[in-house]
Parts: sequence; structure tokens; C-alpha cells
Amino acid sequence: MIQRSRLRSFICTAMLASGLAATPAIQAQIYSSGLSVSLPEPNSAGLGFAPRVERSPYTGGGSRFDLMPLYIYDGKQLFLDVNRVGVKLLDEPTQRIDLLVERRLEGFPTTKAPASLAGMAIRDSSVDFGVSYSIRQPWGQLKAEVVHDVNSTHQGTEARLGYSKDWRSGAWTWRPSLSVAWRTAKLNNYYYGVKASEATAARAAYDPGAGLEARVGLHTTYELSRHWSLLSGVSATVLSSGVANSPIVQHRVLPSVYVGAVYDFGRHEREWVGASSPTYFKLLYGKATEDGCHMLKIITAQCMSTAKVNPTSISAVQIGRPFIQNFQGLPIDIVGYVGLAQHNDNGLQSNGLQLDLYMKAYYAGFPWQDRVKTRLGMGMGVSMAQRVPYVEVSSQAANGEQTSRLLHHLDPTLDVSLGDLVGSRPLKDTYIGVGVSHRSGIFKSSRLLGNVTGGSNYIYSYLETIY
Repeated sequence: MIQRSRLRSFICTAMLASGLAATPAIQAQIYSSGLSVSLPEPNSAGLGFAPRVERSPYTGGGSRFDLMPLYIYDGKQLFLDVNRVGVKLLDEPTQRIDLLVERRLEGFPTTKAPASLAGMAIRDSSVDFGVSYSIRQPWGQLKAEVVHDVNSTHQGTEARLGYSKDWRSGAWTWRPSLSVAWRTAKLNNYYYGVKASEATAARAAYDPGAGLEARVGLHTTYELSRHWSLLSGVSATVLSSGVANSPIVQHRVLPSVYVGAVYDFGRHEREWVGASSPTYFKLLYGKATEDGCHMLKIITAQCMSTAKVNPTSISAVQIGRPFIQNFQGLPIDIVGYVGLAQHNDNGLQSNGLQLDLYMKAYYAGFPWQDRVKTRLGMGMGVSMAQRVPYVEVSSQAANGEQTSRLLHHLDPTLDVSLGDLVGSRPLKDTYIGVGVSHRSGIFKSSRLLGNVTGGSNYIYSYLETIY
């Protein structure tokens, strides 16, 4: 039998590797969007949103609105920075080396496509793999990156070199930045070229070829309170001359502006850091709901029916560690979870796995707590599916909409102590409950989430124990 101390050590190691145990300060940057997030406190993790408006490069594309959900963790080994996840090969005060996977936020508009792109094949966002090296000195940060398409989308490569420096003044942090990027011909031809089969009398076939792109920006962070920070920034991207001369490109200079807010979990004393901190183990099983039975109807008990035609199900195991216990003296705990789910699509398509990373708040301050402990929870984070679940594929196809493997994740739950119900003290910290596993694209507003309108809901029951 595995000793209790060894089991706990293994669990702690796994959670640290997952990135839920945050250590360095958060400094997330998204090259392809010009957005930069810098939280001032070390040992930090954050959640937030940043609406952004940018000029479209495509002729007739106008301006595009984009809602960026900010999912940020920075652990000893792994990190999650909004649109990228990676592993740290080296992390020292003066230098850092990362291997990363990044979602490239480029492509044709998914709504209201301009006439200039009519008849052309859709240019999708891609998944790039790369390496990043940064030097940190009093004079600023110098970063070099190389990324390459691993999703067989554009099959191109991009090499970047950037400089930034933080200035602090009271509650303000100012970060000017300058970067250049060398983009290969395959990359530029995919997003800005016109194939011979797509040429018309008004749109000649064209290959932009390789070229150098530049970006300048100014990003600010204002510490509104001990935990909340307001974000803002402006940037301008200058396209290469080859791209700018494309018949489907209207503007060479692409300005962008964003504002947002982020909550920093790093400014709390997290009790789980010690060896005696608890670990949450959760097993769940659920079924997909009927079309139209969305999350708001479920949590307000207006709809609790699962699909009878083409039913599908989900089963999952999740592991959590508390970030904050008794938040600000209230009966509220904040727990970070990593979960692996298996979709059973009942022969309608191949089954697939799903990875969920999210933060969850539990409220346990009901008047009857002394008799039966009850927890009301709400989780929020990100969900990555190995393949898009059938319930999402079918509903989106019926509406003529696209799908996305990466979506926003919500997890409302209600549970009670099994030990209190059956009068068993050893089961005091074991809970049974019901919840909803929800994936969505935030109403087609987020390019990070594929500009998807719909999603899926699974009503599930679960057993969770705190060890």
C-alpha cells in the first residue's frame, strides 16, 4: 500500500506541474493581438476579460470587435498565458527559455465577410509550436521567439524579436513595447494571398511572399484594489510591403485598442502551499441536454431534460487544490482544478478526450451548515477538446455555424456532505452533488474561442472527496 506521505508528495508534484501552483509574476503577452497583461505580484494567477477593437487588414473588413478571455497561470514548470501554453526549460531572474504551443489569432472574418473575400476559401486560425528566449535586465526585457504551424493550416514559420520595459508610478505600470517579425512566404501567402482558382476580374492571383512585420505598443496596468487591476493598451502593426500590396488588403497600418480587468489571485496567503493542504478528488458522469436546454434554464430549474435522440454522455476525473480558503473572512473557498473528461458519442462519431482548466468559488455559508454542510459552486476557465463533441457538431451544423475545439468553460454545482447525510464522521469531507459542464464561445465574440455561437451542456452527478 502506498504510504500517505508519498501519495501526498506525488499529488503535490502533479499539481505543480499542471501550473496550478503559481510562482513567478504574470507577464502575459499576445503577439498576434497586441495585448499585454502584467500583474505586479509574484506568486500569481489571474482571470479576467479584455474587449478589443482593431482595424481589419482586409478590403472592406472595417473594424473588428474581439472579446479576449484572460486565463493566466504561471507555475514552476508549466504556464498558461491567454492564447498559449508551455513548459519552462529555464526560469532564472535574468533569463527564461520556454517551449510553447500558441493559437494564432489571424484569419478571415467569420461574420459579415466583406465582398473582397467572396468565393475564397476560409483562412482559419492555426496552432503553432515554438521556442521563446527572454533576457531580463534593469534596462528592460528582450525576447526572441520562433514558431511554426503544427496544425497543417498555413505550414509557415514566424521569427520574432521584441523589446519592452516596465515603468511604475504609484498604482500605474506603463509598458512600451517594440517588436519585429519575419514571416515566411507560406505564412503570408495563406492569410493574404489569392490562389489562381480564386482569381477574378477584380481580384488577381497574388503571392505576397516572405516579409518583415513590425509592431509598436503602449500598455498600462492600474491597480484598482489589492486584487483587481484595470488594463488598457494601444498598438499599431505595420504589414510588410508584399502583404500590403495584396488585392485583398486595404490597410498597411493596423491600429488596435483594448481595455479590460483582471483578478489577481496571487495576493492571498494560500494555505495549500504547505504539506498539509487538502487535495480535491472528483468523479462525475453526465448526459448531454436537449437542444435549447441551455445553462441558464438548467440552473433555474426550468429545464432538466437530457437528449433522447442521439444521446451522448461524459465522464471525468478532476483534481483540485485550494488557492484561497475563507476568502476575506467569508465562507468562500477558491479552488483550482485540472480535469480530464471522456466523451462517449454513442457511435455517432469517434469518442474524444477533453482537458479542463478552471478556477472555482465555493460558498458554504447556509444557515443549516451545522447539520448538513452544503456548497454552492461556480467554476470558470478554459476547455480544450481532442475533437469537437458530437452535440456541438450537430447543433452548429444545423445552424450553419462553425465549431471550435477550444471554448470557455463554466461549471456550476450544488452538493452536500455525504457524511452529514448518513451520520458518518469519516465521510464528513465527501460530497455528492449535481452540476453542469458547460462549453461556449461567449456568443461569437471571441476570436480566441473560434468566434463560435453555441456550445454544449452536460448535466452530471458527482462524488468528490477532500483528502
